[in-house]
Amino acid sequence: IGDELHHSGWNACSSCHGDPSTSRRFLILPSLLSGRVYVVDTAKDPRAPALHKVVRAEDIAEKTGLGFPHTSHCLATGDIMISCLGDKEGNAAGNGFLLLDSEFNVKGRWEKPGHSPLFGYDFWYQPRHKTMISSSWGAPAAFRTGFDLQHVQDGLYGRHLHVYDWPGGELKQTLDLGSTGLLPLEVRFLHDPSKDTGYVGCALTSNMVRFFKTADGSWSHEVAISIEPLKVRNWMLPEMPGLITDFVISLDDRYLYLVNWLHGDIRQYNIEDPTKPVLAGQVFVGGLLQKGGDVVYVTDDDKEEQYAVPQVKGHRLRGGPQMIQLSLDGKRV
Repeated sequence: IGDELHHSGWNACSSCHGDPSTSRRFLILPSLLSGRVYVVDTAKDPRAPALHKVVRAEDIAEKTGLGFPHTSHCLATGDIMISCLGDKEGNAAGNGFLLLDSEFNVKGRWEKPGHSPLFGYDFWYQPRHKTMISSSWGAPAAFRTGFDLQHVQDGLYGRHLHVYDWPGGELKQTLDLGSTGLLPLEVRFLHDPSKDTGYVGCALTSNMVRFFKTADGSWSHEVAISIEPLKVRNWMLPEMPGLITDFVISLDDRYLYLVNWLHGDIRQYNIEDPTKPVLAGQVFVGGLLQKGGDVVYVTDDDKEEQYAVPQVKGHRLRGGPQMIQLSLDGKRV
């Protein structure tokens, strides 16, 4: 109780391609609030995954000063890298990147001393461009008590992308996304390793921002997709953002799928031209604006409307779409 599991990762992935000594066996579960990291063996008995190891929050804090672990990625070295969103007290300035070795022992911090961003969240690396880019959510001391819009105005939440040298760990550049890029969460490069472009979903302003390398080798950004807020009644604010919490890119880099947690829809965009995404599909699967709920959106001609959400095998979908994954063949999300 109180762990607050947000993301999960594996001990091995495509980074380890060609290394027959590795296998995708262990599931890595960082606990955002308790600070523990659980390692689960999924291979010994696949129908009964078993707890293999618990990395104690006290060990992480003692050896690295880090707390609030969030996103886990496996590295080609066999190490596990986990973004941590603050120090053990919840101060944003104490965040950084935790390294565990292949036996899941605390190895240290990944980034060079003095190269920690103010806020952390998700990260993705693109070795052929010798670059890792991380996003910025907020101070654990703020979000662990519940979201407060005033904290955004107080500067306790982020709006930046951080560009690192990979694998060196030197912070090279900080991109200020401005008022259109509040709370940048999930960050993804295109899968093609030669491509120098990717996207980040900015939750509060509900924009998909594209980042890309420029002619001089630095990185820049632009808004690629904007989800307009809806005028609503019977809610905490007069307008409701879509609140993009997650997105995925198909393995062939043709489609981007995003979720609007509050509005309740999943969208599919064609990104064959990454600079000009085109809406290709949309389905409502929950959210706050579904028929039968209290909240309504108001159309331009002042009519109150709600979205129809299909039942699945006789069951009403009561939540909102939040984290998504796409099957390898691209047929199921």
